[in-house]
Amino acid sequence: MSYDRPPGLPIVDAKTPAVLVPARPVTPDEVAGLCAEVRALLEAAPGAGAVVVVEVVGPGPPGLGTVDLLARLHLTARRTRGGRIRLRDPAPALRALLDLVGLRFEMEGQVEQREPALRVQEEVEPGEPAV
Repeated sequence: MSYDRPPGLPIVDAKTPAVLVPARPVTPDEVAGLCAEVRALLEAAPGAGAVVVVEVVGPGPPGLGTVDLLARLHLTARRTRGGRIRLRDPAPALRALLDLVGLRFEMEGQVEQREPALRVQEEVEPGEPAV
């Protein structure tokens, strides 16, 4: 059986990504459960390459336990239909710690910090026309 496509653009249901908010501090026993939760969220999402947003909030500075959790969640997401995780509003200390250990994640909620533009410093001889 065939049918005619309606004119115009197809209707797309835009969805916001699933959000995971792990309580901190996360014990090693809870990591497997959070990985299973990420796997379930990605399997329920339509299509491959879905995103799960992880909010890393909590008291105190982040430690290597947080880095280990994020690395395991990232690996689980990549193994589940090519999914990925994105960090929402990571603390500057967490960003620095992730840079230190060499892990790169997509981040949202913070403007990328850039160095200010340098001013051009030229030597001008007296009597030369302005360029």
